[in-house]
Amino acid sequence: MATVELTTANFDEVTGKDGIVLVDFWADWCGPCKRFAPIYERSSEKHPDIVFGKVDTEAQQELGAKFDIRSIPTIMAIRDGVIVFAQPGALPESALENLIEQVEALDMEDVRRQLAEHKH
Repeated sequence: MATVELTTANFDEVTGKDGIVLVDFWADWCGPCKRFAPIYERSSEKHPDIVFGKVDTEAQQELGAKFDIRSIPTIMAIRDGVIVFAQPGALPESALENLIEQVEALDMEDVRRQLAEHKH
């Protein structure tokens, strides 16, 4: 599956569904973003069950601000509508695959319980 362009119009709809969504915050002028793009694309082809989204931080400045993106590329992982990972920096392919395995292995009931405890 190819990557999906995420905008302020479709971001909440795409990331709010059950399942895993990875988000790559990038910009056209960013060298590391350009080097990371083919790795991200290859990974999207290996994992057709995962949505691989891309946010152009130049065109979608509201989304960059909403998530306080200060450095790009930033990779975010969302599972079942919950942000479970966000980190700036391009990942090597092995690290991206490892991240996917970790997100797939999460016990989402446990994640939600921990989030609820932190809100109190």
